[in-house]
Amino acid sequence: MNNTVAEAIALAEDIKRDLANCSEVDVVLCPPFTALKAVSDAITGSHLDLGAQNMHWEASGAYTGEVAPGMLRELFCHYVILGHSERRAYFHETDEIVNKKVKAALAANLRPIVCVGELLEDRDANRTETVVEAQVRGSLAGLSSREWLDVVIAYEPVWAIGTGRTASPEQAQDAHAFIRTVIQSMADESVAQSVRIQYGGSMKPSNAVELLRQPDIDGGLIGGAALEARSFVDIVKAGM
Repeated sequence: MNNTVAEAIALAEDIKRDLANCSEVDVVLCPPFTALKAVSDAITGSHLDLGAQNMHWEASGAYTGEVAPGMLRELFCHYVILGHSERRAYFHETDEIVNKKVKAALAANLRPIVCVGELLEDRDANRTETVVEAQVRGSLAGLSSREWLDVVIAYEPVWAIGTGRTASPEQAQDAHAFIRTVIQSMADESVAQSVRIQYGGSMKPSNAVELLRQPDIDGGLIGGAALEARSFVDIVKAGM
């Protein structure tokens, strides 16, 4: 919940300019709902893609304040973030709710970026794998092999976001590798190796190169570091 429409346009235009020659890296901008149309227009003609931060699972209806998949497609969104740790914590979204949203997104030709990750108390109690596996299985239940290939997973160690504690590249790699084994058990090895798994635990320019060097970390879901163009651009370039 950052940036007015004018601020979002300025940020998108700066990113578009600074990444004009970085087409080998997939970059998706996910502004608030109010700025989707403006940012869509601002990045027209570039290799940048557009995503939303959330959506409802129904196509229409009496769901005041919600946004439907088709509304996002009309604004040329190709991605949507689902099950973000803040949605799970503050708005009590369950794995079942996220699963309904994932299936609705896929049906609307949107690529879901599905967030999973453990809390600080889970990490300290050695429940990381138990929690993450339950979220992956619950949020992504019932997908065909073809649908899996349109899914992006973002691992968010919630304990490493704004707590002063950081996940080492090795800890992040271990979690990503574990998620890949869960996918393999739900689908097959080919699918598990093909699904993009991003890291969402406070990636920034100072740690992006080392994180992205890990074999199972395929990219980043960038939060605060994406609110300033130079910071975000430096992270993207670390992935080149």
